[in-house]
Amino acid sequence: MQNNPLSRTLTRLTAATAAALFAVGLAAGGAMAKTDLLVYTSIEADELSKFKKAFEKDNPDINIKWVRDSTGIMGAKLLAEKDNPKADIVYGMAATVLLQLIPHNYFQAYAPKGVEKLNPLYVDPKNNPPLWVGQRAYVAAVCYNTIEAKKHNLPLPASWKDLTKPVYKGHVIMPNPGSSGTAYLDVSSWLQIWGEEGGWKFMGALHENIARYTHSGSKPCKLAAAGEIPIGISFAYRVVKSKAAGAPLVLVTPKEGLGWEVEAMAIVRNTKNLAAARALADWTVSRRSMELHAPGYAEVALPGVPNPVADFPKVGGLMIKNDFAWAGANKSRIVKEWTKRFDVKSEPKKK
Repeated sequence: MQNNPLSRTLTRLTAATAAALFAVGLAAGGAMAKTDLLVYTSIEADELSKFKKAFEKDNPDINIKWVRDSTGIMGAKLLAEKDNPKADIVYGMAATVLLQLIPHNYFQAYAPKGVEKLNPLYVDPKNNPPLWVGQRAYVAAVCYNTIEAKKHNLPLPASWKDLTKPVYKGHVIMPNPGSSGTAYLDVSSWLQIWGEEGGWKFMGALHENIARYTHSGSKPCKLAAAGEIPIGISFAYRVVKSKAAGAPLVLVTPKEGLGWEVEAMAIVRNTKNLAAARALADWTVSRRSMELHAPGYAEVALPGVPNPVADFPKVGGLMIKNDFAWAGANKSRIVKEWTKRFDVKSEPKKK
């Protein structure tokens, strides 16, 4: 029977089919082996795709699944999940938020490959290996719409205190520090620049001129870029991005000093995808990653990586001596006090 031509043909077809099925199985197995990495972040939404694309190109066996919201909202989500964290890794989050979570045993220590090359200011100074590692710093800024300002005869402000002058009444928008990390870096910096009494006094005067408070750090600048308000208190990246898109904005860096924050990552303690989380941590401190982090930001953690935005202002001398430990430890108290005084002008929160 084995010498029967039909039998030999059937045998060859059976073998070929088995081989094809085996190959399909391997392919399916490879697809199934791809790790989904759940990443909580507050990175600007329009930056997420470039980070995902670059990381997954270097790590084709890992698929990033973003969960993104404003810093304050994401911080509240993380805190609500403290007994059973859901994320694998937190990335692009304000260091002050991470500092609030550390007492809850939220993270596990890890020294990414190449961490020793970073500026020490961007690496957790209290733990070795570090619980958190920063990628870049973002700074406060004022976005000023030249066309809308001209309509209302609003001069270009040079300082924070300029914004308390009666001429600006109803023409300024800023974020709510309970929702926005950008707003909290402003509020905490004002309290550090002028002290508690002077800082709250300034915010009271500024409040008189505020049209409303948003729940997004970038929204005031987006509104200014769209011509809906002449002046938005936001951060430098958003001004740069809007100007590049053609918005008639001037980036103002108030002379009293700029609040700033470190954007950082930390691996969650109970992740079931530790190898993938460490791969992302390693990638974030690489030069390739830092070059993607640089555009529109004050500086990145890896020395020698330039900001490619040609007209980005030199803000190094304006960045205040920021006490991150104080800002983190006092955040709840400060936000509570701010809310009591000023929340009446906040936009409704999205449900």
